[in-house]
Amino acid sequence: MEISLLGTEILLATLGFLALVTGLLPGRAKSITGSMSLAGLLLILVYTIAHFGEEASLFQGIYLVDNFAAYFKMLFLTATLLVSLGAGRYLERFENKKSEFYSLMVFATLGMVIMASAGDFITLYVGLELMTVSFYILTAFLLRDGLSTEAGLKYLVLGAASSAILLFGISLVMAYTGTTVIGATAARLMTEPAVVAGIVLLAAGFAFKISVIPFHMWTPDIYQGAPTPVTNYLSVASKAAAFAAMVRVFMVAVDAAPGLTLSWNLILAILAALTIIVGNLIALVQEDIKRLLAYSSIAQAGYILAGLAAANAYGLKGVLFYALLYVFCNTGAFIIATAVEVDSGSTAIEAFRGLSKRSPALAAIMTICLLSLAGIPPLAGFVGKFYLFAGAIQQGYLWLALIGLIMSMVSVYYYLNVSRVMYIEKAGKQEPVKGSGAFRLALWVCALAAIFLGCYPAPLSNLAQQAIQLFL
Repeated sequence: MEISLLGTEILLATLGFLALVTGLLPGRAKSITGSMSLAGLLLILVYTIAHFGEEASLFQGIYLVDNFAAYFKMLFLTATLLVSLGAGRYLERFENKKSEFYSLMVFATLGMVIMASAGDFITLYVGLELMTVSFYILTAFLLRDGLSTEAGLKYLVLGAASSAILLFGISLVMAYTGTTVIGATAARLMTEPAVVAGIVLLAAGFAFKISVIPFHMWTPDIYQGAPTPVTNYLSVASKAAAFAAMVRVFMVAVDAAPGLTLSWNLILAILAALTIIVGNLIALVQEDIKRLLAYSSIAQAGYILAGLAAANAYGLKGVLFYALLYVFCNTGAFIIATAVEVDSGSTAIEAFRGLSKRSPALAAIMTICLLSLAGIPPLAGFVGKFYLFAGAIQQGYLWLALIGLIMSMVSVYYYLNVSRVMYIEKAGKQEPVKGSGAFRLALWVCALAAIFLGCYPAPLSNLAQQAIQLFL
């Protein structure tokens, strides 16, 4: 076996341990952790891009190297880089625990990478636990903050319950099929009560991770209580990892099973519709930017789930395309929310009053990111939703596409409400919001990506098309 096939995983594990060890160095020596982690993540991203196109099945199908996994690896690394760059002055709240923050971020990324490449249920579960255990710690990272501690405890309890449900589903499928290799289960799945129960439990476990209605109850409280950079990372990368695993499981095992007559596409379509409706309607009344983005992320998960429910070329391409543009748009919005929170000490939407006068660039980028999430042309969100809705219509779910279109128009209201506060209401302070060069670099990357992918989506669209070929 060529060791380069596991290069991304090996490099991430090495970087995670190095970040942890540098935190033990005396004096100012530990200050290199941040720069080392960012440089390492960038180099690993370049390495992953350079090896795109390699395909192999390792350890008798337990671990897969293919374009689908490589696409999501690039997504996870991009998200980690942007979140780390955009954290800015917020990291000062972590005091002498910055090295642990970077180390846990890298290990969470490693868990996501393992999930994307897992060809076996047990490997998938190991990756999932590596990711979620890292997030349990990161969520409660502000030990002196009651909200952060409460969020960490809630996430631990509810996350453990969802993981147990997922593992129970895996055990039922394995007991009936006699294998944990995802590809080998398709020929052995039948419409039997135990198998149906196992698939339902698998779907419920994944639904918790992506905040699908009615498994969304953890999202608002944990997003609000966790440190804002952690909330940022949790909202984009962990959702993408769950979708990567869910697409592989359902497309390779469930959808390809000749003996399974369960109409899981319709079930997913109904869940997607409920998620889109509930997420957008509750977001209308939010007065805290983190809770607003939490319910917005629930609705966005519904849009992506609509593509998986379609399970065709347009739908799956939309899942991958939208997952990456969501990283840029949602991360950009959260980076600005982080800077405003550090500046004002508040996460209320009112804290954005007069931001256009104080920091015009931040207000403009925030508006671009939010309008892209709403699907306003010519921004990237419009193209992503076009693929998702086209896939739903092609599959015969016109009603789902109409619900998505109507709710997208509803979302414009609460997104523009933030812009109204920034541009119309008077500022309480006159000083501009401060930010480092890395902070501004991350913001401009997010804004330019939202514009470029909307005006010229072909490169990313072609990349997503290559990544989904193994399912078509």
